[in-house]
Amino acid sequence: MAGTIRIKLVRSPICTPQKHKNIVKGLGLRKLNQVVERPDSPVFRGMVKKVPHLLAVVE
Repeated sequence: MAGTIRIKLVRSPICTPQKHKNIVKGLGLRKLNQVVERPDSPVFRGMVKKVPHLLAVVE
């Protein structure tokens, strides 16, 4: 895996468990519809897979 992936916060983590909030914060997301670029590595792919109901991978 090479390059970067763009991750977008599509739902609010307000009523989610603290673990989910920590994952969203660890990705660097703060506001709804915010998009961040992260390296395309298994670490970040795994974080996205933990909370797929909150995030979307933007192409």
